Amino acid sequence: MFSRFVAGLIAIALAWVPLLAGAQASQPYPSKSIRFVVPYPAGGIADTFARSLAQGLGSELGQTVIVENKPGGNQIIGAEAVLQAPPDGYTLFLGSMTSLATNLGVYKKLPYDPIRSFAPISELFSTPLFLTVSPRVTAQSVRDLVSQAKAAKVPMTYATLGEGGSLHLAGELFQRAAGIRLERVPYKGSVPAVTDLLGGHVDMIFDAGITVIPHAKAGKVRILAVTGHRRVEVLASVPTMAEAGYGAVDIGVWFGLVARAGTPSEVVARLSAAVNRVLADAAFSRPFVEQGLQVSGSTPEAFAAFIRTEAERWPAFIRDVGVSPQ
Repeated sequence: MFSRFVAGLIAIALAWVPLLAGAQASQPYPSKSIRFVVPYPAGGIADTFARSLAQGLGSELGQTVIVENKPGGNQIIGAEAVLQAPPDGYTLFLGSMTSLATNLGVYKKLPYDPIRSFAPISELFSTPLFLTVSPRVTAQSVRDLVSQAKAAKVPMTYATLGEGGSLHLAGELFQRAAGIRLERVPYKGSVPAVTDLLGGHVDMIFDAGITVIPHAKAGKVRILAVTGHRRVEVLASVPTMAEAGYGAVDIGVWFGLVARAGTPSEVVARLSAAVNRVLADAAFSRPFVEQGLQVSGSTPEAFAAFIRTEAERWPAFIRDVGVSPQ
């Protein structure tokens, strides 16, 4: 009799399992905390932006959004971490031009597909690159700089942060547009590159505003132009490369929010709407705009189309300039 009683309890418990699972699945999203994977070390502009966004999203969604830094491997480590999680919208990724576009030209084989592996949610922000010259360079405009480069007996130098990166690609675009030849000097980071720029050991750099604007305001370097389609609010007097006559130098660094492919469309839509509300809040965006960033959201469809365009554009150019895939 006891064994029949135990068997009955087990049967009842088993009968409740699918009911409980169904109840859990039917809970509105989100019903628990969300993990936000950032493929950068803590403290940089991408990490700072992600943490501010996580706080805003937490308020919008009514759940805690936890930032998890997973730097390394040219952002591949972070991307893989996202793809190991279920496609349920509870693991998000700070994608970028690097992870979703240029890595295709830098590596022979990636452990993910930028188009098929992720579900785009929204663009987040971008930063144009500022053409900045050292104190020893006397050029007051881009055309002056080009004239000096053409007249130089030895090639002028420009700093980069590695092969196939945005700073490298900007320099290549500039050389082609201007018909000049520059010598590339690679650095391990912006800090040593700008230190050498300040010291006159390298002639120029294309870098983000957060890196060079403070030095320009202090009169230690000169910013001659900015890439992108519009001037930057914080330096409204600085022309774009197009206004300077070199519109082909059209490159910036962009970031966006994605989840794993297969995430339910209604979850993606909920996340996108919440993200765009956060980005539209001037109290959120103003501190980043003041650092030269351009904050703007988008629909999932628009961001998906943008990623496809970038994933086609940059790998071909990277191969064209002679970068050998790793």
